[in-house]
Amino acid sequence: MNEFLKWFFAFISEMLKGYADIVKGFGHGIKQIFNIKNYINIFKEHSQDYSALSWVLSILAIIIVIAIYALIFMMIILGIRKYIRFRHSIVSNEDLLEEIGELQRKVLKMTKEKDEIMAMKVAQMGLPAGSGALSLADGTMAAEGAEGGEAAAPAVVESGVVQTNEYRFSKLIEVDTFYKTYEPPAYDNEIDLPGICENFRNFACSRMHLYYEPKIIWLFMAGMASTKLIILQGISGTGKTSLPYSFGKFLQVDTTIASVQPSWRDRTELFGYFNEFTKNFNETEVLKRIYSSGYNNDVNLILLDEMNIARVEYYFAEMLSILEMPNADEWELDIVPNVWSTDPVKLDKGKIVIPQNIWYIGTANNDDSTFAISDKVYDRAQPINLDTKGVAFDAPDTPPMNLGFDHLDKLFKEAFDKYPISQENLKKIQQLDLWVIEKLRVAFGNRILKQMNLFVPVYVACGGYELDGIDYILATKIFRKFESLNLAMLREELRELCAYMTKTFGKNKMNESIAYLERLQKLF
Repeated sequence: MNEFLKWFFAFISEMLKGYADIVKGFGHGIKQIFNIKNYINIFKEHSQDYSALSWVLSILAIIIVIAIYALIFMMIILGIRKYIRFRHSIVSNEDLLEEIGELQRKVLKMTKEKDEIMAMKVAQMGLPAGSGALSLADGTMAAEGAEGGEAAAPAVVESGVVQTNEYRFSKLIEVDTFYKTYEPPAYDNEIDLPGICENFRNFACSRMHLYYEPKIIWLFMAGMASTKLIILQGISGTGKTSLPYSFGKFLQVDTTIASVQPSWRDRTELFGYFNEFTKNFNETEVLKRIYSSGYNNDVNLILLDEMNIARVEYYFAEMLSILEMPNADEWELDIVPNVWSTDPVKLDKGKIVIPQNIWYIGTANNDDSTFAISDKVYDRAQPINLDTKGVAFDAPDTPPMNLGFDHLDKLFKEAFDKYPISQENLKKIQQLDLWVIEKLRVAFGNRILKQMNLFVPVYVACGGYELDGIDYILATKIFRKFESLNLAMLREELRELCAYMTKTFGKNKMNESIAYLERLQKLF
């Protein structure tokens, strides 16, 4: 045992001598580096025979060495300061995380207390615990007395309806009150589609100093006939927002403008939501306009300004699904899960009916700040390209008008019957569909063909030509899909498609589509 201790002591002593030599060596090195007296002696020894140039070079060398050491010292100081700040940041973050954790624990505790209080209230009302008839989420508990501090009498549920004196839809109740004494205006039921287009164009020019080509108005009206969702896209300053705005002024029914925000993620941004704390439904102007449209016979427009600054398929997804239903009687939007006795008149079992006399107009810019609009949205909408600014023209002073939805819908249906797409052009479209499927693996789809059969007749009734309407649908609804293909490998097929369309439809007949296909070829 003694021999082991002697060995261990000798072993550790030898190791510690190594550490001591390191420290001594480091200290000796530092002492050697900053031995100024030795540097002076060396300089005196070698400077006795210096020339003028040697003196200059020596002084310069000394200055450089001093500067290098000063730089190293400053870097060490900066490194220490950065480390201190880094450590301070870590400590601050740890404190913040600890505080967040404490707040979360308090929230859980308060939630538990709230549930216990609610269970006590439900028990006092004679209902089983967890009953779906009354719950905090449904907002059916009576509020505490604001002044006396006494609990209000519990709400009574009769036939699934909560009997209460509280109102949760203030704006929709205002709509009900307004339409109790509402008298509809005298609608102009004699005007035709060309008259509407011409009067609107002249009104925009004379009253609002906005200038639109007749084709833009025709496309807008045809888009309204084919779908409830229209997308106005193009460069800034071409009148995308002002078109639906001025059309609302022309019809004396102002367009409801909803400015889309980048933070929009779901339907609550567009339609509102029930506030658990205030027990009120936060109604948006969009919801109010949808509700009021069920009372009137006006042509109602809702403008989704800068619609693709957020993802359309997020906040507008439910409406896209509703508008796709073939039976308009099923166009209903769920607002609240239960029924109050004080709910608005036209709120049926917590659902609001989407009327037929309302259109959604979206404006879209294509730049780095926006999202690409998906095919799901484009297939259900009618895009209208506004790529040029309007040219000023002279127009007679034209007053606004009152246009009823029933009359406009009647004009659309008359156009469907009077100007259907010719069988010859339908056959050409079918042949084009087969060609595109074979060469490019892209199909038209029944939805787009249905929209074409609604769009083109109204476009012709407004003053356009049938082939121009077909051309516009092909360019904006079919050939737009080519952007998702590998265009670098399909340049030859695109040239063949241009030649095929010229051969099938005639020279200078499908200018919109051919110009678009040529732009695609130039991209690669």
